[in-house]
Amino acid sequence: MLRNYIKIAWRNLTRNKAFSAINILGLAIGIAACVLILQYVTFELSFDNFHAKGDRIYRVRQDRYDKGKLSTQWVGGAQAAGNSFKANFGEVEDYVKVLKRRALIADYGEKSLKVERVFVASESFFKIFSYPLLAGNATTALAEPNTVVLSESVARRLFGSENPMGKTIRINQQQAVKVTGVYRDMPANTHLHADLLIPHLTFIKEMGKDNNPDNAWMWDGALSYLLLRSDASPKALEAKFVPYIQKTIGAELKKYDADAIYTLQPLRDIHLYSHFMEEAEPNGDGKTVYLLLAIAFFIVVIAWVNYINLATARAINRAKEVGVRKAVGSLRGQLIRQFMTESVLLNGLAVGLALLIVVGSLPIFSELSGQQLSFSLLGSRMFWLPLLGLFVVGAFLSGLYPAFVLSGFKPVSVLKGKVSTSRQGIVLRKSLVVFQFAASLFLLVGTLAVFSQIQFMRAQSLGLNIEQTLVINPPIIKTDSTFMRQMLAFKEELLRRPGVRSIAASTVVPGQASDWNAGGIRLKGTDESKSKQYRVIGIDYDFLKTFDLKLLAGRNFAKEFGSDPKALIFNKMAAKQLGFDQPDQAIGKQIEFWGETFTLVGVTDNFHQQSLRDAYEPLILRLIPDVRGYFSIKLASGQLDNTVDVIRTEWNHFFPGNPFEYSFLDERFNEQYRADQRFGQVFGLFTGLAILVACLGLFGLASFTTAQRTKEIGIRKVLGASVGEIVQMLYQEFAVLILIAFVVATPLAWYAVSQWLQSYAFRTDIQWWLFVMPFVLVLLIALLTVSFQSVKAALMNPVKSLRSE
Repeated sequence: MLRNYIKIAWRNLTRNKAFSAINILGLAIGIAACVLILQYVTFELSFDNFHAKGDRIYRVRQDRYDKGKLSTQWVGGAQAAGNSFKANFGEVEDYVKVLKRRALIADYGEKSLKVERVFVASESFFKIFSYPLLAGNATTALAEPNTVVLSESVARRLFGSENPMGKTIRINQQQAVKVTGVYRDMPANTHLHADLLIPHLTFIKEMGKDNNPDNAWMWDGALSYLLLRSDASPKALEAKFVPYIQKTIGAELKKYDADAIYTLQPLRDIHLYSHFMEEAEPNGDGKTVYLLLAIAFFIVVIAWVNYINLATARAINRAKEVGVRKAVGSLRGQLIRQFMTESVLLNGLAVGLALLIVVGSLPIFSELSGQQLSFSLLGSRMFWLPLLGLFVVGAFLSGLYPAFVLSGFKPVSVLKGKVSTSRQGIVLRKSLVVFQFAASLFLLVGTLAVFSQIQFMRAQSLGLNIEQTLVINPPIIKTDSTFMRQMLAFKEELLRRPGVRSIAASTVVPGQASDWNAGGIRLKGTDESKSKQYRVIGIDYDFLKTFDLKLLAGRNFAKEFGSDPKALIFNKMAAKQLGFDQPDQAIGKQIEFWGETFTLVGVTDNFHQQSLRDAYEPLILRLIPDVRGYFSIKLASGQLDNTVDVIRTEWNHFFPGNPFEYSFLDERFNEQYRADQRFGQVFGLFTGLAILVACLGLFGLASFTTAQRTKEIGIRKVLGASVGEIVQMLYQEFAVLILIAFVVATPLAWYAVSQWLQSYAFRTDIQWWLFVMPFVLVLLIALLTVSFQSVKAALMNPVKSLRSE
């Protein structure tokens, strides 16, 4: 019987080639799109789930308050937090402390290697985290100062086939350290990637006995992870932090009318839900992941709806087949199994085609999404399980309703030719079409909103000039005694070149968050409770001129003023936080800055140090004439390649041994929008696929509807109806459905877009065209889709269509 079902199902598929092709292609595109998105989502949701103790690992996070108002949200909390919580709370089984360091140069013999991702880590790093050691002991690898643990790739590049264990390498041509371990390269799905680990004991030794970071509660910047006991409650432990902090540093905080609240982040939530200061690296976005999951759902449901629509629309054509089968003794259950077999066969073919589409588009999708998806996925259980699930669910759900409709015909009625489409069936098909196009319109509005916001951010004035600016990364190898002389000589030499207009040095450049967060800053003579927190950027004399920063009051730093090393420039937001609504009121005021007195000599207009996703921050520009930071070189237009070559030559002359790594600031700044752009591209791609799948279904439905009304069209033509009138008659039914879809989708899309835009401090307005343009576009696409069949039917000779009458 099963073989008979399959044979009949195959005959029906081949007899109705056009409908079968539309169904298979629509389902294949829907399944392929869904599978690709599911791979992306699965990867994003898999971050840090490989740690054996992951369900018990929590990262300590700190919120700082000034006068009861939230001022700073850190993941880099106090240096003393991890070890103090371990010592004072029985719920904490162990802890690890991690600090991010700048890149370094590692030398071994004749080999020299720049290592980008460097972290300081305390002893329990490999005991708490499941990063496998290939050589060394998890307990002792980070237990001694002046040692390092290397990643597998760094070890291979430095030592080749030689065993690195116990070997000595030199760091930044200064410090000799011994290799005590090699660990497997950290996987892509972890929030923490390190190429080289330095023991925390080395850091303590560098700081000296009188400056032990393990005792520092007012010194931030450490990522502290706690391993809780299996029976510990994170919420209960958080509650204990509050009285402990008050007891330990409450008096100190009270001086500044400040407070510090410590909370725990589950390790596995960090990647998707943590976007605070001093993250180890940029994290993902949980909202984006679940939005893409919703898109996957929409696309595959639209494809299943196509099948249901076309199958039920063709019910009249198959009514007599059902009547004959019932008349000769077929039971309803047998008919349901027959039609379900057709659904399984069609979905199976669609899955096969979807697999080919996925394989062909995987490299393109990987590049588009920025996620490293490779063909190795084809051997993964996480690839085949969703594919199998989509096949089983799709075959069952999409085939079930048509099977019940078709098997429910009464043999007496259908054999007498009295079968007509029920009102309920028509309403259902129309409702499904409305759902398809409402979903398509919703996605299209979302796509336009994403690109509109990106365009808005890129078009806004930043308050500074980043064009034609080449940025050189800071020198790594220090020359403390001669650095100032080298820097000045380097700048003077370049300024003689016709291609160079100006040069500035700074601790960070526009597009970077300042990692210098300073609290306790107030007007001299005021109570400590008036202190506030600010972000600080160390700059040289030429920073304001190089970036065309606008001074609202006061002056720039100048060498003629011998006191300027004790001078500060605030931005407008910082001056307002200090208590001055008018910038000129702040000029000349003395500022208490970490026990020293500075004079405020200038106030700049607010400028965007970071992307427009972030609000203006209170910024202090502090003069550091010999700042060891980034060099920003403003170039004249023309002969760019020659100028870069000249800069490289001079860099190698004045800073030998330091790699010449440069970028252009406008490109570097716009990198902040890369995640939004990728999201927009992925969103747009799958929105296009959703519309394509919906239009495939509309094409099939229009074809069938037109075929059903062939004789009606012939009669209308005989009675004088024009081709245009007939096309209009056939089209207006679908146009009404799209209009209803627009009415349904618009409020939902408006709400979703308005919620999404809330995450941007500077955002575009929601314009009317965001909704009208998708509606007009979908209406035109639907018109073209329907018109192809309508015009063909309208041009048919009425004699042909009425011949049987």
